[in-house]
Amino acid sequence: MAAGELRDLGAYYFRFLPQKTFQSLSSQEITSRLRQWSMLGRIKAQAFGFDQTFQAYRKDDFVMAFFKDPNVIPNLKLLSDSSGQWITLGTEVKKIEAINVPCTQLSMSFFHRLYDEDIVRDNGHIVKCLDSFCDPFLISDELRRVLLVEDSEKYEVFGQPDREEFLFCLFKHLCLGGALCQYEDVINPYLETTKLIYKDLVSVRKNPQTKKIQITSFVFKVSAYDSAGMCYPSTKNHEQTFSYFIVDPIKRHLHVLYHCYGVGDMS
Repeated sequence: MAAGELRDLGAYYFRFLPQKTFQSLSSQEITSRLRQWSMLGRIKAQAFGFDQTFQAYRKDDFVMAFFKDPNVIPNLKLLSDSSGQWITLGTEVKKIEAINVPCTQLSMSFFHRLYDEDIVRDNGHIVKCLDSFCDPFLISDELRRVLLVEDSEKYEVFGQPDREEFLFCLFKHLCLGGALCQYEDVINPYLETTKLIYKDLVSVRKNPQTKKIQITSFVFKVSAYDSAGMCYPSTKNHEQTFSYFIVDPIKRHLHVLYHCYGVGDMS
């Protein structure tokens, strides 16, 4: 029997792509921002290739096959809860959850409403407000209020469909940062970093018929469970602990964007 015949028909097989680098997370300017936001050393992007046509309706099979793949197991990185070191998943995944994350935004004009609604001044300064807590986050400006406080008067500036968009999720994660996050006084570093990471992870192409640029990637927010409970992206649940799988069905590439909430590298 030929080796090829042993392969499960329609199953996904993966390979690690260590040579793929993500400039948006490694440039000097972004590194210093991530340090200030307490995310440095706790956020990582990795790339994998796969060999079958991706079908969105089979996303759960795809993600489960990923966690069980012998090329993924020794290469997929996560942060250890106990040691704070990067480790690989040393446990058998029994169950996965992959939530669809809409990814349709092609322009940063999506965030212009922050200026229109006086959350950000024309000069880019974020409008301050009286300190309050939205556990575990300190809210000291209108930006964090609009991101977190559901009964605040400006929460509706971003409707529910807007808040589900991958571009919004990325922006919100960067604004909220890690455990010792030093917030920015101006909006630009957040917008610029969001844009660079988004462009790095998401694939676009020109539609041959309409000549319009369109996004070809599918995005999923992923968690995995072993016999004891959640094991990925962490054993602890936190709004700022996440793993997004960004699938390019044309190139057959999968980008994994991972962050685990905690105290980032200081030095």
